[in-house]
Amino acid sequence: MAKENKAVEEQTNNDPSSKIEAIKNLIFGDNIAAYNSEFDQVKKDILSKKVELEELIEDTRKELLQAIDNLSTDLNIRITELEDSLNDKADLLESKKVDKKSLGELLISLGEKIKDK
Repeated sequence: MAKENKAVEEQTNNDPSSKIEAIKNLIFGDNIAAYNSEFDQVKKDILSKKVELEELIEDTRKELLQAIDNLSTDLNIRITELEDSLNDKADLLESKKVDKKSLGELLISLGEKIKDK
């Protein structure tokens, strides 16, 4: 045991990272492999969840873009139908109304006919 401590002390005197390793070995000992394994498993789990979430976000983005596109198309169709309907009604009103100039000429003509009789 004393030989191990001297070896550890010699390594720790030379390199700061080896000091950390030596302290880690003293504190955790044999359990370090189990901890590392658990940490690696947690890292893999987090990465797989991250990939799943990114795929879900991408799928949701595609669905939203498709829904927006469908809504835009539907809105454009409805606006076009409304414009056509308004144009038809305007044309109908235009055909039903009497032009003031024509009405004036007709009234003058009618007045002249009444005057002549």
